[in-house]
Amino acid sequence: MTPGLPRWIWAPAALGVAFLLLPLVAVVARVDWGGFFGLLGQDSSLDALGLSLRTAFASTVCCVLVGVPLALVLARSSFPGRRVLRTLVLLPLVLPPVVAGIALLSAFGRRGVLGDALDAAGLQIAFSTVAVVIAQAFVALPFVVLSVEGALRSADRRHEGVAATLGAGPTTVLRRITLPAIWPGVASGAVLAFARSLGEFGATLTFAGSLQGVTRTLPLEVYVQRETDADAAIALSIVLVVVAFAIVGLSRFRESS
Repeated sequence: MTPGLPRWIWAPAALGVAFLLLPLVAVVARVDWGGFFGLLGQDSSLDALGLSLRTAFASTVCCVLVGVPLALVLARSSFPGRRVLRTLVLLPLVLPPVVAGIALLSAFGRRGVLGDALDAAGLQIAFSTVAVVIAQAFVALPFVVLSVEGALRSADRRHEGVAATLGAGPTTVLRRITLPAIWPGVASGAVLAFARSLGEFGATLTFAGSLQGVTRTLPLEVYVQRETDADAAIALSIVLVVVAFAIVGLSRFRESS
């Protein structure tokens, strides 16, 4: 028989819930529902929403294509410096977004480390839509790596061993056994990466700027509208809150199923 929770624990728990809910309830309370859809129908809002969805999807695909192999390397191999590499992979989680943007600008900007080579190839990444995708992928990649690495470490490896014993090669084992077994972790990481990409602000603003239809994503549009049209900023904020809630809820549902 497991002991129940002390009664006093409910008080600080309720305080934590109130702390999280109060700002969200306050935003909803300030919405002018009569003109809500009219505010969302503005050209700048639609451009920002469409750009956010496209770039978040593109960055999520990039994170999965790179993050799954990286998680496999971290979870299933041993080499000098593995702990340092894991720390570097997780660094964007705690790095201030503005610092991440400056780092990306220092690498891919016209005066960056790769600036001359990119110019010679006729590529200008900074302050373009591609820069938005790169900034989002940079901050979202750790979510995929963490989710997939956790799934790999908890997966039962006996089936992989049996397949290898029967003559299956490493690629066949990976494709037929390992990846299907960790698919829930991959899906969860992709969902979280999409949510993080959709809400990215600081790195995007620093590295890509804020040009309508090109680099101004929905969080940047909220920031711009906050100075000129508070009602529009609140309406767009509600959209982000609803999308974030749906994404996090989907992620938790996958983990519990």
